[in-house]
Amino acid sequence: MKPTIPLLAVSFFAADVQAGAGPFLGIYLQEHGWRPDTIGSVLTMGAIVAMLVTTPAGALVDAISHRRALVVGASALTIVAAIVIWLSRAYWPIASAQIATAVAGSVMGPTLTGLTLGMVGRKNFDLQYGRNQVANHAGNIAAAVFSGVAGWRFGISYVFVLSAVFGVACIVSALLIPSRAVHRHYARGLAHADDKDRSQARAQSVRVLLQNRPLRLLAIALAAFSLGNSAMLPLYSLAVAADHHSLASQLTAANLVISQVVMLIAAVYAYRAIRRWGFWWVILATLVTLPVRALTAAWLTTPWGIAPVQILDGVGSGLQSVAVPALVVHLLHGSGRVNLGQGALFTVEAVGGCLSPLLGGWLASRLGFPTAFVILGSLAAVSLMVWVLPGATIRRACDSRRDELERIPDIDVSALFQR
Repeated sequence: MKPTIPLLAVSFFAADVQAGAGPFLGIYLQEHGWRPDTIGSVLTMGAIVAMLVTTPAGALVDAISHRRALVVGASALTIVAAIVIWLSRAYWPIASAQIATAVAGSVMGPTLTGLTLGMVGRKNFDLQYGRNQVANHAGNIAAAVFSGVAGWRFGISYVFVLSAVFGVACIVSALLIPSRAVHRHYARGLAHADDKDRSQARAQSVRVLLQNRPLRLLAIALAAFSLGNSAMLPLYSLAVAADHHSLASQLTAANLVISQVVMLIAAVYAYRAIRRWGFWWVILATLVTLPVRALTAAWLTTPWGIAPVQILDGVGSGLQSVAVPALVVHLLHGSGRVNLGQGALFTVEAVGGCLSPLLGGWLASRLGFPTAFVILGSLAAVSLMVWVLPGATIRRACDSRRDELERIPDIDVSALFQR
């Protein structure tokens, strides 16, 4: 069995580990009398922890060789969190479980990047990571469908039982990856073969992150995008469910399924788009989806409005899920700080993400859902300004690295991609 097969399985089952209960948690808490601003405070608390943990998690992935153990640990946290949410209705147990879920998701992101890079190398990273994301979105679709059925047949609390099951499956899949299939140095973006080069492998200073201007601009653009985008799905689920109480779990599942199906399709073609048009144009296209999605959500707060709102989300998020990690690898490969850079980028992005539910919940409580959507969507102007104005500089920086990267040795993965 090719080692990429259990890697795809990890990506599939990691969907619930990374997302946790997602918008189902908001519906679950709303059914138990929680206000939108209180729900937003719990989601924000988890997001703040995720923001603080992601950069150290990336550094940890760079530093250790046993990266499969991080998948096991993150999955175990998700299992515990799901059990706590299933058994408790109190504020602090729910908040603690959300924090545990946030830690698990923060660790899983850079860990999957490191595993993929260490298994297939730089040249094939976008191809394999695109396949990983297809599996991940397929896992999200399966989790959403099963969650919708479980919520309808048994009650929405059984969504958290399903989350625990996915966590167990993720652990089993990680243990099926052969330990020697993941090169410990290439996994952090450092070309160093132990069997041929006995010198000590040293990574560059962490200043390499601060000195990389395209990486800084990408982080700012994604932070503003996340501030407007992160609260959109849970708020839209709440807005539609408020008028259709009996269909709450089914509508939430439909929200997830539609966006994840489109994300899956976008991930299939993401690496082709990157190689044809380049990173800058692909990421620009993802940023444009936010204001269009926000206006659509404000205008169509109905069950059938789910389709256009979530299609737009799927296009933007699906392309970003491959293009952003691939661009980080492109910018930092050779430094030995790829996963740290990935974690640092996620941290800056999480600054927007952790404030988004709080901002969205506050706006929805005082101004109504349509106005909240419009205000959140207007934040895309910041992302577009940061990305478009210095666009030529970013494109030149990406192009100048291509010749440099060609001179860096890479992993021979011909056997992995043979048909």
